[in-house]
This record gives sequence, C-alpha cells and structure tokens, in this order.
Amino acid sequence: MNTLKKTLALVATLAMAATAFASCGDDASSSSSSSEASSSESSETPDESSETPDESSEAAPSGEIDASVATGGDTFTVAAWNADDVPYLIAQWKGISFDTIADDLAGGKVDGINFINFGVGGGDASEKYDQLFQSGEDLDVYFCEADWALKYINDDTKTLALDKLGLGDADFANIYSYTDEIGKTTDGVRKGVSWQAAAGGFYYRADLAKDYLDADSPEAMQAQISDWDKFVTAAETVADKSGGKTALADTLGGMWQAYACGRTQPWVVDNKLVIDDFCKDFADTAKKLWDCGGITKNGQWTDEWTAAGTNDTCMGYFVSTWGFGGFALDAAGGEGGATYGKWNVCQGPQAFYWGGTWIVVNPATDNGDLAKEFILSATSDEAQMSEYATKKPEYVNNSKVMDDLISSNTVFNETITNNLGGQNFYAALADNAKNINFNGLITPYDATIKTNFINAVQETYLDGSGDWDATQEAFKDKVAEAITDLEID
Repeated sequence: MNTLKKTLALVATLAMAATAFASCGDDASSSSSSSEASSSESSETPDESSETPDESSEAAPSGEIDASVATGGDTFTVAAWNADDVPYLIAQWKGISFDTIADDLAGGKVDGINFINFGVGGGDASEKYDQLFQSGEDLDVYFCEADWALKYINDDTKTLALDKLGLGDADFANIYSYTDEIGKTTDGVRKGVSWQAAAGGFYYRADLAKDYLDADSPEAMQAQISDWDKFVTAAETVADKSGGKTALADTLGGMWQAYACGRTQPWVVDNKLVIDDFCKDFADTAKKLWDCGGITKNGQWTDEWTAAGTNDTCMGYFVSTWGFGGFALDAAGGEGGATYGKWNVCQGPQAFYWGGTWIVVNPATDNGDLAKEFILSATSDEAQMSEYATKKPEYVNNSKVMDDLISSNTVFNETITNNLGGQNFYAALADNAKNINFNGLITPYDATIKTNFINAVQETYLDGSGDWDATQEAFKDKVAEAITDLEID
C-alpha cells in the first residue's frame, strides 16, 4: 500500500474490527482483530485511579478561565500520534502557511509551540500518553480517538472539563450531536471536542449501478439501498446479473462499520452485556450477503480490497470523508486510472460515521489561555472553520459552516469531485452527519465488545457451521475473556 493508505489503515482500522460504538468507526492501529481486541481491552477498562469530580467546585463564569487553571506558560505543547492534523490546525490558528508548517514544527521552528508527534497508529497512542503523563513532561493539549477516549475523558487527572476554560454550549452550538456525545464523560461533562465530522456514505461505481440496477443517479441508487432489506435485494440482483462476478459491497468490516451506528441500546446496561434483536438482525443480514456473493470476502486494508474497485469484483465501498482523498482515489486506480471518473456517492442504508479525533486539555496545563484559543479556532470560530474546510480540505464539525459551503456549491477538492463526475461529495454526506444519534449509547467497553461480536459472527455464523445460539455463546465467551468484570448471562 502507498504511504497514505498505510496511514489511513493505521488511523481507521476499526472498521474491520468494528470497535467502539463511539468509533462506529473509529480509528485504530492494528490490522488484526486479535490485537485490536487486546488493545481495546486495556484501554477501555475504567481507570481505577480516576478521581471523582469535585461536585463542590464551580466552573468559571461563562467565557472566563477558572482561576485554578494556569496560564502564561513559556511553551504550548500539543501531542498526537501522527502529523495528519495538528500542524494544519496550528497553522490555521496562527495564520502560518500550510505549505511549510509540518516541517517547521518538526524542526522546532515555530516560536513558543512544541508538537510531540509519536509517529504511531492511533490505537498505540494511549500507551504513549500514559508514558508522557508518568514522565511529568510538559503537555497542554492532546488528541484522543473515540475507542479509547473515555479512558482519559473519565479521568479528572488526565482531562480538564472545558467549562474550566470558560467554554460552554454557546461555543459549540453547531457541532454535530454525535461528536458532542463522544467528547463527554459518562456523567455528561464535556471534556473533548472535535474539529471534524467524519460522516460516512456508500461510494459506488456509477457505471455498474447503471448496468446492474438501472440506477442512473445518486438519488436513484439511494432509493434502491435506502435500508438494509433493500440493500440485500440490490446485492442479490447485482450478483445475479453479473454472473456472480461482482459484489455490491466491499467487506464485512465496512458493512459492520455502517450497521453498528444503527444500534439503539447500549452494549452494557447495569454492568450486563446486552444481546438484543439488533445483533441477530445484523448476523442474518450479513449471512444473506455472504451467501449470495453480495459482499466480498476480501480483508479490510488489503491490496485486494483496493483493487476490487478497478477489476469489477466490487461495486461499492462504505467509506467516510477521510477516504475520498486517499483510499477512494486508489480504488479508482488513481487520477486517470481505470475507473477514475466513474464513481458516485449516496447516503446508503444507514447514517454512520467512521473516524474522528477529539481535542482534550491536560489539567496540569500552564497555558489554559492558549488551549482555549486553539480549541476555539479549531472547533468554534466559523470563519476559521470555513477557511479550514476548503484549504485542508475537511468536513468540519459545524453544521452551519458546512451547510453554507455546500449550498454555495463549494468545490472542496477538484480531483475528488472529478472522480465523482462533478458530484459534491460532502453534500451527499451532510444528512448522515446530522442523523447519527449516540445519546445514552456510549460505554467504556464498546470497542472490545464490538470487536468480539464481529469476530464471533464471522467465525461461527458465516465461515463456520454454527447457528445463532452457537454464535451468541462464542460472543459471550470472547467478551467474558476480554472484560472479566461484566455480568454475562
């Protein structure tokens, strides 16, 4: 894989393993299900050393930084697992050229700012942060991904409530709801906020959709796959008309990434694992697609997975905003490739997101003022966010900004737009970003449980000869081994 694909694989492998609910995409570092489950287990177990929030303390008046938060430090230190975002967010904040910022930060040439780049995958960052905290080194702001964010967000020794910086609801009035839920503690205290909304959709070959489904527009395609029953029917039609050569969807992991965002109950209630009708519905839907050839058996992040977009063995992919500039172009054979310009995108059968990163603040910061400025620039200032959306480009976490840009027919990236036949790909994903609902659904165990579930379904229900009862037992066994303090019936 090329460098960008490797980066994306490290940042978003969770689709294959389907980890945290909050990461109904989420970024991850390992391409193997077993290693993802292991890292999720260690990162998601509640930190017993976490302090209980001081209920007697009061936040500063709106807009003011609490007196307990230090300001005026010499160096503003930001940490993340790679350099995909931090340099450009800093450049936007400070008015520095995007062209040189990455090299300048790496060389320590940006006055007063230190960027700690771990140079690892997102799933490996938690261990690096633990080491950083243990060392006592300077740290003001750091980035978390959804599958392990609660480890820090629920720990008052590791993350600062944003109201201590004078930041409240009014500052984040237009962020997408699901991103807000992921950035809160289990008690509803906002600790993290994201600058991006990684809405997903179904990226598909428009020429094959015309041949096999007589769908000559994204609207016509959406009508045929607007729910999972319709998706299965369309997949059966494609398999039949292509003589079994072409699958409608790319991988089981990609499908699960989307499907999991439709869950309406938490995975854990009152410390008990919840196996509901949703679980059986997914397994049955996956089996229908698996058996009819409606979904490929390629592994996520493999060369075969990418090549399927050019050799007609796959008609479409579940993909998020981050994928259109890298993976999606690779799947078309690159600019000028075999299928470049033959693609469209529609919402798909389920509103979902995949990926995303949250900014959090170290309570020991000595630059609360700069942390506030940085967060406001990245996640609240509409003028800054609008400029960033087109310069990076990025689907920013502000519905008003994105609606304004989309309604004015903004071309966010000409190469991507041309691959989609002139379609505004962000416009196609806007409704999905607004319709994801995680209110009351996020638990600290989601990543591990979701990985265990998809592995049990594939191993027992699809590849194996087990029925649903056997699949449930396999799932329970995996969860019991990974999370020893849960009650499992």
